[in-house]
Amino acid sequence: MMGRRQEAQAALFCEFPLEDHVPLDHLLRSVDRFVDLDSIRAHLAEFYSHTGCPSVDLELLIRMLLVGYCFGIRSERRLCEEVHLNLAYRWFCRLDLIDRVPDHSTFSKNRHGRFRESELLRHLFETTVARGIAEGLASGQRMAIDASLIEADAHKQNSTPKEEWDASGIDPADAPRAVREYLDTLDEAAFGAASEVQPKFTSHSDPASRWTAARKGPAFFSYSDNYLINTDHRVIVDVEATRSIRQAEIGSTKTMLKRVKAKFDLHPERLIADTAYGTGPMLGWLVDRGIAPHIPVFDKSGRNDGTLTRADFEWDAENDQYICPEGHALKQFRRNYSGPNRGPSGKGTARYRALKEICQACPSKPKCCPNAAARKITREEHEDARQVVRETAKTKQYEVSMKLRKKVEMLFARLKRILGLGRLRLRGPCGANDEFLLAATAQNLRKLAKIFPAPQQTREA
Repeated sequence: MMGRRQEAQAALFCEFPLEDHVPLDHLLRSVDRFVDLDSIRAHLAEFYSHTGCPSVDLELLIRMLLVGYCFGIRSERRLCEEVHLNLAYRWFCRLDLIDRVPDHSTFSKNRHGRFRESELLRHLFETTVARGIAEGLASGQRMAIDASLIEADAHKQNSTPKEEWDASGIDPADAPRAVREYLDTLDEAAFGAASEVQPKFTSHSDPASRWTAARKGPAFFSYSDNYLINTDHRVIVDVEATRSIRQAEIGSTKTMLKRVKAKFDLHPERLIADTAYGTGPMLGWLVDRGIAPHIPVFDKSGRNDGTLTRADFEWDAENDQYICPEGHALKQFRRNYSGPNRGPSGKGTARYRALKEICQACPSKPKCCPNAAARKITREEHEDARQVVRETAKTKQYEVSMKLRKKVEMLFARLKRILGLGRLRLRGPCGANDEFLLAATAQNLRKLAKIFPAPQQTREA
C-alpha cells in the first residue's frame, strides 16, 4: 500500500538537543576538548568600550574560524552558510537551532581591529602549543625548521617592474591597507630589509609579497610560511610569515627559537633543516648557543675543474695556517704588522697564501693552481662551525635527523591539500601572518584530536 504524502507541518513546540545529533566519532568532538578560550575575554578586555551595544561574542568568532581552517572552508561567506546548515558546526560554535549566525563582515571588522591590536591569534596559537606540551607531545629535544611558498592574493598583470617602482612616492594616507603595512615593514628583516636586491616585479595590491620562480615553473607572487616543529609528534611550536627569500627565512629561524625559549622554555638539543639554512653565520649562531645543527653545510668552495679544493688542505688551528697535500704551509701573515688594517678582508673572510717560489717548483701545481702563480685559500669567519657540522654529518644521529626532516614537509603538504591553504585570501604582512597562525592552530588541534580522540561512549536509549 502506498504511504500517505509527507507534508511539512510547523510544530508548536520542538525539543531538539544538538548533542544527540553529532556523531561520537566526529572530529569536532575531539577538537573541542582542546579548545580553551577562557582567557580571551581577559586578553581583550582593554580593547572594548564599557558603554554601547554588546558586540558579537568573540568566542563564537574564534570557534567559527577554527571550523573553517580545520575543514578547509576558505571563504568566510561560505563558512557562515555552512555553520548555519551543519548541526556539528553549530554544536561546536555553541549555537542553538534558533541562534543567528554572525554576518561575514564581522570577521573583517574584528580582524583589522582588535584581533591584530591584541595579537589574539598569536595568543590562541600559543595556547594550543602549551596544551601540546602539557600532554607530553613536545619535549623540545629535537626541532625541525622549514619554509613553504604560499601564493599571495596578487596578479602579475597588476604589478610594476623594479625600475619603475618608487615606494617614496606613495602617500600612506591614500594607500590601501596592504600597501600601508608594506611601508610599515620596510625596516623589518622579514620583509623590506630582508635583502637589498629588488625583485623583478612589485605588486600594486600587495607589495610585501615576493615575485619568485622557485618552483621551476611560472613565476608568481608569494609569502613564505615558516614552521618550527617538534619532531616527536609533529607539533608546530612556532610559525612566522616572511618574504619568499632565503635571507628572510633564515632570519625567522632565530626569531622563532628565541620566542619559544622565552615563552615555553624550550631549547632544542639539535635543529634539523635543509641546505638553505646551512650558511656559515647561521651555523655559527646555533653552535654558539649550544644547539647542534643537523643541517647540510651550504658551501661553495668546491671546484668543478678537477683541481684541488679547500677540503684537500689540512687546517692547522694552532698555527693559524693550512697545510697543502705536499706538506707546505699557507699562511695569512708571514710577519707582524703594526697597522691595524691588515687583518681579514672585512667581509667575514680571511685569505691564506702559499709562497710563489714554492708553488712554482711544486710537482702538484697542475692539479692545485694551474692558472695562478701561487695557491690562495679563503676561510670564512664561521668555518669552525662548518667543520663541527661536517663531523656531525658522519654520525648515526645525523642520518636519523635527515629522515625526521620530512615531517615538517608533510605538514606543509597537508596544509595545502587538506586545509586548502595553497593561496592566501588576505593581503599584506598582517594578513599572511593571520592566516598562517590560524592554519597552524588548526593543525595542532587536529594532531591533538588524532592522538587523544574523544571517548566513544554509547548513548542512552
